[in-house]
Amino acid sequence: MTKLKDIEVVRTSQSRFDPALLENPGFGVLFSDHMCSMDFSGGRWGSPRIVPFAKIEVSPALTVLHYGQAIFEGLKAFRAKDGRVNIFRPEKYHERMQRSCARLCIPPVDYGDFISGLESLLKTDSVWVPSKRGQSLYIRPFIFATDEYLGVKVSDTYKFLIITSPVGAYYKEGINPVRLTTPGEYVRAVKGGLGSAKTPANYAASLLPAEEAKKKGFTQVLWLDAIEKKYVEEVGTMNMFFHIGDELATPSLEGSVLPGVTRDSVIRIAKDWGLKVVERKISIDEVFAASNKGILKEAFGTGTAAVISPVGEICHDGACVTINNGQTGPLSKKLYDFITGMQYGDEPDKYGWIHSIAG
Repeated sequence: MTKLKDIEVVRTSQSRFDPALLENPGFGVLFSDHMCSMDFSGGRWGSPRIVPFAKIEVSPALTVLHYGQAIFEGLKAFRAKDGRVNIFRPEKYHERMQRSCARLCIPPVDYGDFISGLESLLKTDSVWVPSKRGQSLYIRPFIFATDEYLGVKVSDTYKFLIITSPVGAYYKEGINPVRLTTPGEYVRAVKGGLGSAKTPANYAASLLPAEEAKKKGFTQVLWLDAIEKKYVEEVGTMNMFFHIGDELATPSLEGSVLPGVTRDSVIRIAKDWGLKVVERKISIDEVFAASNKGILKEAFGTGTAAVISPVGEICHDGACVTINNGQTGPLSKKLYDFITGMQYGDEPDKYGWIHSIAG
């Protein structure tokens, strides 16, 4: 494990930072001055280094370009009122990254190297962490195979990078409700496949259905299971929750759903608030029936990018239901305010989820 004080930092000769860039950063289009880099070869990971953010030169024969052996993560850092930088649940994101690595035959990264490299990067690029409420610094760790070889095999070499990006709201709707549609003939993942790993292939499979949904005026796709095409699984960028009667239900993790960190957080918080939280199969027919009976109080998605995203409408097989009159529900709003309050340091960190460093 590399200690923070031992990490080599190579600073850029000319910073691209301008405070005006943070006025309206968008999502994922701006990048900070530096990145964390670490290489795997000879059966071991080297030490993390902080280097200037720059293009990387790769061979056309790079294994990952042909066979997709890669994983990534997404977490966030927030500027607290006292100036410190709060990272939300880095241990949990690292834990998920390790599971993705195992599924893709990628050597695991030690948590000590992960958090030391991340801390060093954030200290180096602290000025890029926005201070405006609703904004944050998106953190993207990723690993890809770097062997130069055209046969199908597990790579012997890898590169680990962390890049960061100041961001605003992920969806243009912000905390306002989004519109979802089921994908028709398309499927995302099956049990035993890659659905529970955070790997590029999962997202590539979602691109065409998502584009078709957007052309019809929807925000995203509500994925159903690949076998019976009746059970709700997740949205392309979020896990799903339904407040039905006195129950807060979310699809159970059965190998085809990404185990979201925000999902886990909501389950913990909602249980502490006295809500009856259940993880189970939820059919799209049940959702429509609950709406018709007037017992579907709210539906919302959870994810790192949007935190909580209320759902105002769901369409399936030509029929649509409007949820909570298309308005943000009280539970969605309460959860959003509580989680973001914790992230920005306004709420006490009763769960020990905040990893705080000096700004």
